[in-house]
Amino acid sequence: MSEQARERAERRVVVAGAGMAGVQTAVALREQGFTGPVTVIGAEPHQPYDRPPLSKAVLLGKAEGSAFDIDFEALGIGLRLGREVLGVRPADHELDTAEGPVPYDVLVLATGAEPVRLPGTEGVPGVHLLRTLDDAERLRPVLADQHDVVVVGAGWIGAEFATAAREAGCAVTVVEAAGRPLAEALPAEVAAPMARWYADSGAVLRTHARVARVEPGAVVLDDGSRVPAGAVVVGIGARPATGWLAGSGIALGAQGEVLADDRLRTSVADVYAVGDCASFPSARYGERLLVHHWDNALQGPRTVAANVVGDAGVVYDPVPYFWSEQFGRFVQYAGHHVGADELVWRGDAAGAAWSVCWLRGGRLVALLAVGRPRDLAQGRRLIEAGAVMDTELLTDPARPLKRAVA
Repeated sequence: MSEQARERAERRVVVAGAGMAGVQTAVALREQGFTGPVTVIGAEPHQPYDRPPLSKAVLLGKAEGSAFDIDFEALGIGLRLGREVLGVRPADHELDTAEGPVPYDVLVLATGAEPVRLPGTEGVPGVHLLRTLDDAERLRPVLADQHDVVVVGAGWIGAEFATAAREAGCAVTVVEAAGRPLAEALPAEVAAPMARWYADSGAVLRTHARVARVEPGAVVLDDGSRVPAGAVVVGIGARPATGWLAGSGIALGAQGEVLADDRLRTSVADVYAVGDCASFPSARYGERLLVHHWDNALQGPRTVAANVVGDAGVVYDPVPYFWSEQFGRFVQYAGHHVGADELVWRGDAAGAAWSVCWLRGGRLVALLAVGRPRDLAQGRRLIEAGAVMDTELLTDPARPLKRAVA
């Protein structure tokens, strides 16, 4: 081993954040042969866990937790849990925490995102968020006791919670300020069929409904109407958890995200950023992407590890992917549809299974699949390949996507 390689292998890597992105970064370092010290610091006291089950099995009491099945001790990964990060001093190569400074040679920022709170509800009894294991534990008795529930926000998390609450037998009203569900995620014509799913499940969806205030037992809307609420669950989005980086010199974007480059390096030497807290430039889509989904937190760490272990030459430019289980439907999305110039439907949106494809210059750039996992699997590969599609063939839902290439 050369002297340079030996020095790289002995560097101290500290990961700030013990969610999927942080834990997978530590694991990927070991998988790729890194032998130096690796420490993961997490604000929560719990053993690191996966988040998707929180809105499903954990919330409904079907599972007690969702801890990662990882033997950290055997991998030589140090965990410092229940330890909040407060700041970083790159000039000193030190991470400041509530229990004192932690020195590093390489720092990985993986602090994720934090839910946006509904103004005026901080500390109001009966108002909940759903982001952490503790949040899910607080909401379990709400569902078990079948309270009337008001969900604020008809985005992905709002729909998933409404699904769980209906399964538990709760009366559910979802209030959304926009005119349709998933207003910030999907075009109107694609989101429109999804609005019917709420009524089909027995939930009430109220659009153009802004919350004026929350009172004991009720949510008051800006038109003066009152919606009975034994509990209120807020799901109006999330923002990168990066407030603690103020004054660090690490460049942040307009949404507070860390501005990483195409190798997931920050503007400061020896500091990387991955997962929900960071955006990255995509050559595939010609713009910077901020992806708040599980798959990004799984894939990005492999790039970080490769660049820490090697010579920082591995580029990160994935096809974004996520899924959602709501109202008895499995919804999957791959790609990035912003900037597409053509939309093609596959199947009847009133039915149980259908897909939507977005094209730009004839090339497939994104796909939404409802109950059509084969479309998603093939579509994701075609997006990666930059495939040009035959629009006429693409409209036939019986034809496999790979058979619709021009």
